[in-house]
Amino acid sequence: MPATLNEHIVTSYEDELIDLNKSISEMGGMVEQAITEGAMALLKLDHAQARNVRTFDAQIDQMQQRINDSVVSIIARRQPMATDLRMVVTAIQVANDLERTGDMAKQLAKRTLQLENLGLAPKFYNGVKHMKDLVSRQLQAALDAYLTRDSKAAVEVCNHDDEIDAIYNSLFRELLTYMMEDPRNITQCTHLLFCAKSLERVGDHATNIAEAAYYLETGHHLGADEQQRQKLEA
Repeated sequence: MPATLNEHIVTSYEDELIDLNKSISEMGGMVEQAITEGAMALLKLDHAQARNVRTFDAQIDQMQQRINDSVVSIIARRQPMATDLRMVVTAIQVANDLERTGDMAKQLAKRTLQLENLGLAPKFYNGVKHMKDLVSRQLQAALDAYLTRDSKAAVEVCNHDDEIDAIYNSLFRELLTYMMEDPRNITQCTHLLFCAKSLERVGDHATNIAEAAYYLETGHHLGADEQQRQKLEA
């Protein structure tokens, strides 16, 4: 039996939502790669790799614009409701956080190009690598929670944000010590402070994506639910 007009419309609408999800996934993968390569360029002081990282920025911006255009088109033509509406609205938010995360990768590359012949202790390099590994896992976990509508996994991402902050504070203190010991270190250590802050901000954007995933699945804001839980436990 031939498909009815309504069935065609529903199928087309579902395809648009699936394509939107795929675009978020594709953009997320691109951003994850940019962050990883940006951090590795910093650790190796590889200027060629740093310049390559900067080329990601235009592609990431184009992906964000494509997602935003898709969302506007879906809202205008489909008038989504309930979960579908939350999906298209949070897609804009997630795309924005991914674009800002891409900017952090660009900042890592930009600062790397200003650095030469670092003579810092291995503890610093280990700290940066650990921080990069942690924020990469956080970002991937947040995207997985969003794409699979897993509110519990989203909460787990938010609960681990303090670990990133702790590593950042440790690196901050170490770089401050280098600057106090020898004023000649100030310029390079300042660039490194900005690099550490960029990685810390990646963790913040991962948390934002996780909060969007929680809202998408539950229809509630994570912060509000947490405050309510604390009141009940008091």
